[in-house]
Amino acid sequence: MSVKILRGRVLSFKNEPQGIYDKASYIYIEKGAVAIKNGKIIALGEYKEILAANKNAKIIDHRPHLIMPGFIDPHIHFVQMQVVGSYAANLLEWLNKYTFVEEQKFASLEHGQKIAIAFFDELVRHGTTTASAYCSVHAASAEAFFDEAKKRNMAMIAGKVMMDRNCPELLQDSPQKAYEESKSLIKSWHNVGRLKYAITPRFAITSTPEQLEMVGALLEQNPSCYLQTHLSENNAEIALTKQLYPGHNDYLSIYDHYGLLGKKSLFGHAIHLSQSEKSMMAETGSVAVSCPTSNLFLGSGLYDLEVMKKAGVRSAVATDIGGGTSYSMLRTMDEFYKVQQMNSNRLNPFMSFYMMTLGNARALSLEAEIGRLQVGSYADIVVLNAKATPAMALREQTINSLSEELFLLQTMGDDRAVEQTYVAGRAVKIHS
Repeated sequence: MSVKILRGRVLSFKNEPQGIYDKASYIYIEKGAVAIKNGKIIALGEYKEILAANKNAKIIDHRPHLIMPGFIDPHIHFVQMQVVGSYAANLLEWLNKYTFVEEQKFASLEHGQKIAIAFFDELVRHGTTTASAYCSVHAASAEAFFDEAKKRNMAMIAGKVMMDRNCPELLQDSPQKAYEESKSLIKSWHNVGRLKYAITPRFAITSTPEQLEMVGALLEQNPSCYLQTHLSENNAEIALTKQLYPGHNDYLSIYDHYGLLGKKSLFGHAIHLSQSEKSMMAETGSVAVSCPTSNLFLGSGLYDLEVMKKAGVRSAVATDIGGGTSYSMLRTMDEFYKVQQMNSNRLNPFMSFYMMTLGNARALSLEAEIGRLQVGSYADIVVLNAKATPAMALREQTINSLSEELFLLQTMGDDRAVEQTYVAGRAVKIHS
């Protein structure tokens, strides 16, 4: 396959920025280029040097736009596309009134296939190239998800949800059925192409102790798989969890009892944690995944990044569609910034873009493959236009630095600011 060169301003992170002036944490090449072959990056640097080494390459000129790694969303519900923006007072009402009703539709493979196409179209339109997704309780929903992701050669993590109580009967499986179906899906899809499987109990409220035992057994038998679930999203959820598991000191100790903590364990929300829970997260390397638009929409609470960092807890940021209100990681980080402001934390623009790319890749233990522009990584790339709308173009006229440009993209950007999205070197965003 011939070489392709993307020309433009290149930005990629090497490490977490320690401040707005930490230039050692990133690579920025004003007159830059990224060379791609067979879906992977083979070189990046100054355009003239890249061109000289690849004289017969196809050149795609994205000047003056920013070329960055594709965005990564580590917590999203693919089966909730049609409940976004549903009016509810809190998490538990939202689940029972809307979400559980919608998820019953995914017993139909045909419905899952239709939504999967729309889901991946929406992700790439917003510049997201990797996600960790929840399917429904139906194995067919996971089949539809993985099949569509494979067709698109996208790096995706997903799993069928496991629930055997406190949900409609049509959404319940048994501990044994959940185990067998998950085991079969792991065999069919885990490490197939760029796909990976996440063992996915929804949360402790909808799983009996017997089912969580099965989850632990699956994880022990398949240690390369991920574990994803929800944790301490709101106070009513925590209170009900404690009623259902009275023998445990706190919410996280339930998951720990069944062997579910670890470096590839993703705990959505994790807002209201005790000090012992934070210590347990830090000791095991488990990941707390903040979902700011969802937490604000449902009134769940404010995630404090600095408190979690001081406790040694690994953090990631995600959309949480459909409790979340936007597919855009730009919009998500804008809300995350505001949440941190409410916690008296100042989040600088470099940190925001680090978290959307390399930070979230590290949270998923995938930094060797995605999340930064480096030789050997997949060419999952987003091209960003800071003049995408009239209002942005007007504001851009007064911008004098890269940090100001990033903050503009974060504050005012959305899918319109995504000029193009590349998956394994292939342009996939369709402009209407």
